[in-house]
Amino acid sequence: MAHCVTKVQLTISCENLMDKDVGSMSDPLCVLLQNAGAGDQWMELDRTERVKNCQSPQFAKKLEVDYFFERVQKLKFGIYDIDNKSTNLSDDDYLGGVECTLGQIVSSKTFTRPLQLKKGKLAGKGNITVIAEEIRDKRTAVLQLEARNLENKDFMGKSDPFLELYRQGDGDKWQLAYRSEVIKNNLNPNWKPFSVSLQSLCNGDLQKPIKVAINDKDESTGSDLIGEFTAPAQKLLEAKDQVIEFECINPEKKKKKKSYKNSGVIRVQSCKLETEYSFLDYVMGGCQINFTVGVDFTGSNGDPRSPDSLHYISPNGVNEYVTAIWSVGQVVQDYDTDKLFPAFGFGAQVPPDWQVSHEFSLNFNPNNPYCQGVQGIIDAYRNAIVNVRLYGPTNFCPIITHVSRFAAASTREGTAGQYYVLLIITDGEITDLDQTRNAIVEASKLPMSIIIVGVGSADFKAMEFLDGDNGVLKSLAGEHVARDIVQFVPFRQFQNAPKEALAQMVLAEVPKQLVSYFKMRNLAPLNPPKAAQ
Repeated sequence: MAHCVTKVQLTISCENLMDKDVGSMSDPLCVLLQNAGAGDQWMELDRTERVKNCQSPQFAKKLEVDYFFERVQKLKFGIYDIDNKSTNLSDDDYLGGVECTLGQIVSSKTFTRPLQLKKGKLAGKGNITVIAEEIRDKRTAVLQLEARNLENKDFMGKSDPFLELYRQGDGDKWQLAYRSEVIKNNLNPNWKPFSVSLQSLCNGDLQKPIKVAINDKDESTGSDLIGEFTAPAQKLLEAKDQVIEFECINPEKKKKKKSYKNSGVIRVQSCKLETEYSFLDYVMGGCQINFTVGVDFTGSNGDPRSPDSLHYISPNGVNEYVTAIWSVGQVVQDYDTDKLFPAFGFGAQVPPDWQVSHEFSLNFNPNNPYCQGVQGIIDAYRNAIVNVRLYGPTNFCPIITHVSRFAAASTREGTAGQYYVLLIITDGEITDLDQTRNAIVEASKLPMSIIIVGVGSADFKAMEFLDGDNGVLKSLAGEHVARDIVQFVPFRQFQNAPKEALAQMVLAEVPKQLVSYFKMRNLAPLNPPKAAQ
């Protein structure tokens, strides 16, 4: 098993992008994908923010990648012009991309390449630059800033100010570290609290200068500088105990006018340092990952005795259900000390009374549904498939609610000691979509992730809807999920791929989801790393 050597932070910028918009400039965004080890199978790792009306964007959001020296890590950067609120990129204009390896990036001080519309065909316009840095400092600065009496840059109405923080680069260059939201029509803005890694802000050196700039956002021309100040990062930390003020200076105006004083005042209301814990910090600190499996036994799977059935067990002892359980379970079981996993079925008539159950134990022991290891789950599944009658309907809500109860009980400990991963394997024809939406919204507030693997060739639109990749999932009452906790993958994409590829894809989001939950609850690892205490 490969061990992560380090984490690498990628800073991305582009120059001279194609302009696909009529009457304005493109609104670019960069997507980072990694090859899943299955030919041309790619999985999204992360994406930057969208920069409006800009053909040479500097993206503020840094993208992080685990670096393995002993592995060729193929990456793909895609630049898209985003003209809607959907996170689905299929209806957005592709401005070009680049395929490379992480090794190529880390071995270059600055990795710059022309964008390609497809492999071997240049986009005709546009370059991408990627700068890689090893993440050594896990601290994060949490800041809240406001401004007073800003100079008005607009003829009609007031300025629309936003904030940018820059780290000092080589020579007189500055590298964008953070960009705030725009506050419209306001000369006394108060921006939302935000956090930025100390690595991005000052490379972990509190004596290093940072630049804070305020700009007026103009939808048609980009932005105009209102003013800025430069100070060591340490100076901002004085706001831990008191509000500190800096004059907002426009360098050009200062040069031209002797009487010029400032273009307003920037106030740092608060600034404190926090430790940004990683997935490994929590796991190595004692967090247990509890793995539960839910298997679809509804009639739409087909008669298990027929070779056409999704539950038909081939002469070599496998089917898509077995492969999915084995692939995901083999990875997750390493993070659970007792290797006892509850496993359930849903949508079948169960002996002895043959009532339909949406939450029956695969081992037929409701008082002790635990199976010993991944092989125990598979053995229980193979026994269940010949002892139940496939029926329906396909209800996810009961099993999600079941695991949620355990996750909710663990929160009473008030520690980062337990996290729950539910794997649901289904043929996709969900019946209780509305109840499931509500259950997922509630589960998003708990230490829990849900993985859905779709088997067979059915229409999986409902699963993709639950995944939330095309927008934020909401309950029937309109409540948004607190975090993204669902990952859906159709098994058919991995039929001819190495078995590791499926696990890699479905588990890719779990580390981020675990960290996001404990960060949301402000919970440190049970035993934090010594350097972070």
